[in-house]
Formats: sequence, structure tokens, C-alpha cells
Amino acid sequence: MISFLVGVVEEKREGTLVLDVNGVGYELCISNNSLVALPQIGETTKILTYMVVREDGVFLFGFTSREEKDLFLKLITVSGVGPKLALSVLSGMTISDLTIAISREETNLLSKIKGLGKKTAERICLELKDKVSTMVLPLEMGAIPLEIDEDAVNLATETLVSLGINKSEAYRLARSYAKEGATAEEIISKALRGYRS
Repeated sequence: MISFLVGVVEEKREGTLVLDVNGVGYELCISNNSLVALPQIGETTKILTYMVVREDGVFLFGFTSREEKDLFLKLITVSGVGPKLALSVLSGMTISDLTIAISREETNLLSKIKGLGKKTAERICLELKDKVSTMVLPLEMGAIPLEIDEDAVNLATETLVSLGINKSEAYRLARSYAKEGATAEEIISKALRGYRS
């Protein structure tokens, strides 16, 4: 089992990282959150990994933080959640938002993540709410505002998608910039600045 890799960032695109480790290029499946956290191409980084061996091949999943890997390992214990779906879930929100949403059983919020149906979201909450509660620090309990305007988030997401941003990434951006009382226009403006920076 490969626990981690240290190498030079050779290539990064949505869902994929190619890491040059002493002349060997490792292709890793990676979440949008980890992709954003990576250094520039040509720079050295350490990536935590999880290897999956199946009949159709060997897959390496990469993570830039211990928290993300821990949550990934918890997600794949849930019936119906394989490694690729777990990675999609991790791409849908920040780690703190995701752990809070699971601990609060916000299934409507979770089921908006690409590829995640309502029944699977309910199973994730049921099976993991107690396990992730230890990951939620008291200071983070306010990370998901209680009075977010979901209509504004949805409108902002649709607008960002129409501008060419991937749906999962658009929703993640809209959620992360949706403060209490924020309008769709404010969310879009802040999300675009964050996306381009």
C-alpha cells in the first residue's frame, strides 16, 4: 500500500494530478478542493494516497490534507459509496462544510452534490453523523450559516455554470461565498473573484 508520495507537480486538471516522483509519473484521482490547494506546476509537494485495486485497473486517490483522507475513508465505508463517488462528495463542499452538513443531517444540501442521490445522502448522514462529529470543531459550527438563501445559491450556481464553470465547482463556490443574507449577485461577484484569483 502506498501511503504518500513526494514529487513535482507535472500536470493538474479537473479530477486528476500527475506527480513526477524521481522520473516516474503517478496519475492520481483528486478532489477539486485538493486541486485548488496544490502548488504550481513544477513545484514539489507531498500527497497522501489511497490505492484501489480492481479488475479493471489500479487507481491512486490523492489528498492534500489528513482531514480530507480521513473523511474519504469514512465515506467509502457507507454502502453504495465507492471511491469515485466519495471523491465527488469531497469536491462538492469544503471539508468543514461537509462534516457539519453530515453531522446536522442536511440531506437536501448533500443531495445537490453531483452524482449523490437523496437516498445515498441519507445513508451517509445516518452512518457517519456520529463519526464525523468529532471532526467538527466548536469554532467551525458556524461554517454553514443557518439562514443562507438557498434560492440565491441555486441562482448563483446556474449563472456560474452558464459561464462555463463545472456544476460541482460552481455549487461549491456559491456555497462558500454565501453569507447570511447574501444575494445571488453578491455571491456570483465574490465567487468569480475567488475562482479567477
